[in-house]
Amino acid sequence: MDLTFGKEELAFQQEVRDWLKENLTPEIMGETKVGRNAYMPKERLIDWQKRLAGKGWLCTGWPTEFGGPGFSTTQKYIFEMEMARAGAPGTSPFGPKMCAPVIMKYGSPEQKARHLPPMLNSDLIWCQGYSEPGSGSDLASLRTKAVRDGDHYVVNGQKTWTTLAQTADWIFCLVRTSSGGKPQEGISFLLIDMKTPGITV
Repeated sequence: MDLTFGKEELAFQQEVRDWLKENLTPEIMGETKVGRNAYMPKERLIDWQKRLAGKGWLCTGWPTEFGGPGFSTTQKYIFEMEMARAGAPGTSPFGPKMCAPVIMKYGSPEQKARHLPPMLNSDLIWCQGYSEPGSGSDLASLRTKAVRDGDHYVVNGQKTWTTLAQTADWIFCLVRTSSGGKPQEGISFLLIDMKTPGITV
């Protein structure tokens, strides 16, 4: 079995290295010494992600149908390897890697058109609303409730360990919309604008 890279793969590897030399600025590298992407100022995080987005490399796992680069498995490996070798900061996973696949599979055409392009271009930062005080990994016991009110939901509850909540524009949130049946039932996945009145961080 030949595990060496072919000519096209070596060319791609060099392309990634050249791009990193040009775009991995001292300012961005300075942030990696303080805790990767979780504590990067929002402006710096967006700057880094927009550089990747401009090259088409922010959402490397996305299918081409939604604007992804269509990387092969080997290209994904090379890309991640070179990012790590260069000490490049991570990117926020919550929108592109966690929320986007759900929208791609289950979202309406309107939801896809509204939310996927801003993720692809790093126009917005997302966070995850899963864990709650007294209900960490046991998501079936979550207590945050959402009650339907016309075309909207009124949400009441508290989330904790919400990485990037202080800078996020949107949150994807697990809430209880029904108390009947098993604890695992009646849980819904809502997308909520962090500027919605009543949200405090």
